[in-house]
Amino acid sequence: MSLFVPQFDESVIVRAAEAEVVGRAPTTVRLLADSSRTGGALSTQRVTLTAGADGARPHWHDNSAEMFFLLDGAADILSGEDVVTAGPGDLVVVPPGKPHAFAAVPGADADLLIVITPGVERFEYFRHLRRVALGEATPESLLEVQERYDNHFLSSAAWEARRG
Repeated sequence: MSLFVPQFDESVIVRAAEAEVVGRAPTTVRLLADSSRTGGALSTQRVTLTAGADGARPHWHDNSAEMFFLLDGAADILSGEDVVTAGPGDLVVVPPGKPHAFAAVPGADADLLIVITPGVERFEYFRHLRRVALGEATPESLLEVQERYDNHFLSSAAWEARRG
């Protein structure tokens, strides 16, 4: 096991009013701190989902673990072939290479703090997702940036069975 020591000199402080907001209901992402601000330690965002909305389709990261901490509501989280339902205060950490996805439970809202570690520059990925949602980029364009953002898509029978 190697030890990664992040390199940054100042504490990272992000005031709620200063966080960039990408998207709007049913899926709102608040960009909190990207890898470049934390010396590579982590990337983090807060995702708010309304009324059973999808957060992310099944995917995996080769080089980072992803942590989901449920601040409020209820969320389905895919971890490998298991789908768990998380409630307020629950934590799920998915290791590198393991398929995962998340969504608000049907009929419920979810508010999640998500941390990827070690960090990957992800803010531009979320901006790309916004361009897809606005019709400014195609969904297929996400396949072209999978390596850059260490975000690799796949199909999941377990997720489809649970989410339909």
